[in-house]
Amino acid sequence: MPRLIRADQLAAVRRTVLISIPVNVALGGTAALVAWRSGHAGAGLIWFAASSVVNALRITLCRLPERSDGDARLLRLPDVDQRLRLHWILALCSGLVWACIPALSDGFTSPQTLFYLTIVCGITAGAVTHGFAYARIPIGFITPPLLSTAGCLLAAGGFDRNCLAATVVLYLAALIRACRESEQQVRESSRLKNEATSLARSLEIARDQATTVAGEMRRRASHDGLTGLLNRSGFLEEAERRAALARSPLCLMQLDLDGFKAVNDTYGHKAGDNVLIEVARRLQMTLPSDVTLARLGGDEFAVLYETEVIGTPPAIVAQQLIAAVSIPFAAFDSGRIGVSIGVHVSDAPSIDATLSAADAALYAAKLSGRNRFYLFDDDLSARLEMRRDVERDLARALGDREVEVWFQPVMADGGSRFGGFEALVRWRHRKHGWIAPQELVATASLAGLAEPLMRFILGEVCAMIRALRSAGHDGVRVAMNVSPREMSQIAVDDLVLKELRRRGAPPAMLEIEITEETALDIQAVQGKLTALSEAGVRIAIDDFGVGYSSLGALRRLRVDRVKIDRCFVEGIAASSENRMLVQAILRLGEAFGFEVVAEGIERAEDFATLKALGCPAMQGYYFGRPAPAEEAFLRLESGEAARRRLKTER
Repeated sequence: MPRLIRADQLAAVRRTVLISIPVNVALGGTAALVAWRSGHAGAGLIWFAASSVVNALRITLCRLPERSDGDARLLRLPDVDQRLRLHWILALCSGLVWACIPALSDGFTSPQTLFYLTIVCGITAGAVTHGFAYARIPIGFITPPLLSTAGCLLAAGGFDRNCLAATVVLYLAALIRACRESEQQVRESSRLKNEATSLARSLEIARDQATTVAGEMRRRASHDGLTGLLNRSGFLEEAERRAALARSPLCLMQLDLDGFKAVNDTYGHKAGDNVLIEVARRLQMTLPSDVTLARLGGDEFAVLYETEVIGTPPAIVAQQLIAAVSIPFAAFDSGRIGVSIGVHVSDAPSIDATLSAADAALYAAKLSGRNRFYLFDDDLSARLEMRRDVERDLARALGDREVEVWFQPVMADGGSRFGGFEALVRWRHRKHGWIAPQELVATASLAGLAEPLMRFILGEVCAMIRALRSAGHDGVRVAMNVSPREMSQIAVDDLVLKELRRRGAPPAMLEIEITEETALDIQAVQGKLTALSEAGVRIAIDDFGVGYSSLGALRRLRVDRVKIDRCFVEGIAASSENRMLVQAILRLGEAFGFEVVAEGIERAEDFATLKALGCPAMQGYYFGRPAPAEEAFLRLESGEAARRRLKTER
């Protein structure tokens, strides 16, 4: 602030000096002319020359360019003070010249005295008027001539002159006070002006910063912080806009990376982030600039464009994207990262419906393997309609007990004795007929009904356990499946154990079946399975052989039983490779202490082969199809009665 005030003072000084100098020259010329007429031509000429030299220096100083730090208002303070000091010195020099006026009038004793006194009073009053910004300059100018005038009047003597000398001194004091008051007012005015200017500039800067921050917040709200692409929110907003303006069918592609989880688990999340950044770059390089590209979350991306914008068919575009992502990454094994793509093209799209369709196509692409794409078709449309209906009707069906639990027998002792049941969920939808169990469980999870569905199944299983126990079949078990989603979303251990206690069913008669996919994430499931195992519940791995579960995982998860997937059992009588695989699994079971069950047995020759291999437990249509609880229990009772009669006859 002091620098700004000084700069304002200097600017005012320059303006007022340039205004006052012409007056100074005019009055000086008049005084020299009067001196010449009164016989003091030589002294008048010398005096006027000296005054002219000082005035020229003062004008030159005002015209000199100013050095600043880039802002004319923000002169460097040393330069400002130096300029003001020079103005004051030159003003003092001019005052000293005017102090020599008495030499032109014989010490104010000549007839021209009144004229010169008037000139001195006028020019000093004018100096104060024009020098209001910086008091030292007018004070430096007026003091020498007024003191000189007072001194000459006192030297001349006489009452009148002495009184006049005293008046001149009082006049000088009044002018000095006026100069100082004027400077204080100028400084205060400059302070207020500069504070207002500074406040205005601060408000402008704050407004600009607020605008910038608001823009950045809007950008962050609509863009992914890692890749810089649109995020889900930004993509949905842009998709709605494009759908409203579209003149040709819109193509939506949903992309999901293959093998990304393995990269995260093996190389860490930093490497995973680098993969996502590189994938985003490759997609941008492959697609035209007017295509909307977004990262929806995780390792899932989306592409949206009008089909007329890109003349290439969607299938070719999908293949190009797959090829771009499949280029080996320098830090990973060749082929570790790939991408699956679901494609949907629509003339009049609803964005929500289009996303659902593309997601269904993506799921179909995932099922068909790595680096595949799938175009949404009529079959998928029917499945999507079914999924919506199932999701809508499932809660009501659970409440009305339209959902059922059927039981399929599991045979022990090489297929010669009943060993237990596997519980299988069934639902005949009013419109779509029988719903596949996998579809039912997946839909329940998406609809937030995973836990109610699991409670319902567990309740039916407990009822079967109590019926078996009442009939004296304490040594058999009932198995129920728990999907990976249920395992991750629900506190399975707490739910199962509380339900067993509430319904009076012994834990030893329950078996929980999980898939190898569930066993992959040991950290997430180990605690739950350990709690169940310690309570007496048996743990089984279903569909063994088609996943990636390790022997270490089997031991850590306390697995009691593995069920060989049906793909290795069907036709085993004619397949030496399948027989060798089953033999290997049987030896592992003996070595690690878990029981082996072969499932999917439908033919007598496969049963005979497995029996010859020494498979201890079997399951399949050959022994019995799934049936409602009452029918399954009656089959068990009749089968056990027949077995007892046969044993008695023997």
